[in-house]
Amino acid sequence: MTEYIDPTATAAVRQRMRHRLAGAVLVAAAMIFLLAEFIAAAAWTDPPYSYTHHYISNLGVRGPLGALGQVMNSPLAWVMNLGFSLFGILVFVGVVALAGLSGWRRWAALILGVLVAVGGLLLATNPGSGELPDGAVDYHGLGAFATIVGGNVLVSLLGWECRQAGIGRRAGRAMVRLGVFGLVSLAAFLSVASSGANVLIGLVERCAVYPILVGLAWAGRSLLRPRTVSRSACGICSPGAERRIP
Repeated sequence: MTEYIDPTATAAVRQRMRHRLAGAVLVAAAMIFLLAEFIAAAAWTDPPYSYTHHYISNLGVRGPLGALGQVMNSPLAWVMNLGFSLFGILVFVGVVALAGLSGWRRWAALILGVLVAVGGLLLATNPGSGELPDGAVDYHGLGAFATIVGGNVLVSLLGWECRQAGIGRRAGRAMVRLGVFGLVSLAAFLSVASSGANVLIGLVERCAVYPILVGLAWAGRSLLRPRTVSRSACGICSPGAERRIP
């Protein structure tokens, strides 16, 4: 006797497996960035690295040298550069693994994932010393801009489309706020950097970067566990009816 297999149940299982894969990869991306930053900063002792004063990019410069009003001397620069590259690649893999997004939403998420991946690779392969010949292209700066803008917009998009992405409504709301805060902080960072004041520049930069890491980790955590999400067109706009993801 042939056993009947419910195609709907099979599709739900596959979707859940993809949710978990995407969630694990997104959490790993955020954790790898933070771990690489912590290890590289801990090894930088002469002079001590400051999270509030120094740029994140300084951790990828072997040095010693002076640029942008700061001393750059990272003994484990390769660790930070490896973290940049792995972060970008894993974000893209996590976006590809996401189930549920369709149409323009999926294309937008994929484009943003590519932007973050390319940005991470540019950061890793072009350590930011801040000293470039006249007319040279600042690939490190382009990589940083692509990563920060692409990452914050991606976090906001996934949060706004939390139902389709399979992310819980509470996490989605937080992600939208985080992405907006990150973009506003980027504007503040560019303003402080261009002014030459160099006051708490590392802290302001992290206000633009860390929302991406927190947002991706929150999304990944939500994807890794069963949860209730809205049936409404958008998980942010309306509470709607709810269903349980298997």
